[in-house]
Amino acid sequence: MIEEDFYATIKLKSGEEIFAKVAASEEEDRTLLILSNPIVITEVTTRFGFGGYKVEPWIKTSKEDMYIINFDDVLTISESSDIEIIIMYQSYVRESQNGSSKKDRKTNISKKMGYISSVNDAKEILEKLYRNS
Repeated sequence: MIEEDFYATIKLKSGEEIFAKVAASEEEDRTLLILSNPIVITEVTTRFGFGGYKVEPWIKTSKEDMYIINFDDVLTISESSDIEIIIMYQSYVRESQNGSSKKDRKTNISKKMGYISSVNDAKEILEKLYRNS
């Protein structure tokens, strides 16, 4: 019997902390958790303080989107109603399903962006500006 899906933060006995859409399932004499697109969320800080969050897949070497873990491997589980985290998760899932990533979004350099020069040309221009100031 599979329970209704819910968003949750799961702390595993291994120390890993993951966020996913979760469904619980009773199989024979054990409880299994079915995780949909589990992610790891890391706080990113700058030298000025808090900067935001970094979202990565829980398992980086697999393209699977469903994982099953034994409830015995879970230290604690907390259902999440944090809209900010849920929206961030849904956005990540959408992007990963569309196959887009930041690596794919390269910007082509054009003259509209500014002056394009070689290192030597830029060095000469900057030296002239320095000498004339």
